[in-house]
This record gives sequence, structure tokens and C-alpha cells, in this order.
Amino acid sequence: MGWLWAIIVGFVLGLIAKAIIPGKQHSPLWLTTIFGMLGALIGNAIARGLGVGATPGIDWWRHLFQLVAAIIIVGLGDMAYMALRNNRRKQRQTI
Repeated sequence: MGWLWAIIVGFVLGLIAKAIIPGKQHSPLWLTTIFGMLGALIGNAIARGLGVGATPGIDWWRHLFQLVAAIIIVGLGDMAYMALRNNRRKQRQTI
């Protein structure tokens, strides 16, 4: 059940990050979900490191760190995806 929650949280965080980032992102949905999962993991690690990983009630700080990490990872990941995609197109054109 832990993996299912990780996928669901990654999916939601990835979509929210895509909605917040200005402009169009070209990465596919499966990759956005992976980026969101990575953002959740990194956000959890940051929250734990700052001592707010588990608080009574809703862990707002942890969720904020997860979202910020997901926004950064989705943005950087999309740039890397587009660079790889454009590089492959250039290689096909030269062959």
C-alpha cells in the first residue's frame, strides 16, 4: 500500500507543480509523476532535517517542502527532458 500512496502523492504533486510553473511543460504524465514522487521524498527529508517531519495534526510544513521540491524538480526535469528530446531530433536529422 505504501507504493500506491507514493504514486498517488507523486501524481498529485506533479500536476500541482505543472500548474504552478508558468508556460507549457512537455514531459509526459508518467515522468511528471516520477518527478512528483522525488519531490515528495526530498521534501520529507528536508522536513525531517528541520524537525517538522511529524507534527500533531496536518503537517503543513512538510507538505509545503514537498510542493516546493516538486516544483523545482518538475521544472528542471522538464528542461532536461526537452534538451534530450531536441538532441535526439538533431541526431536523426544529421543521419
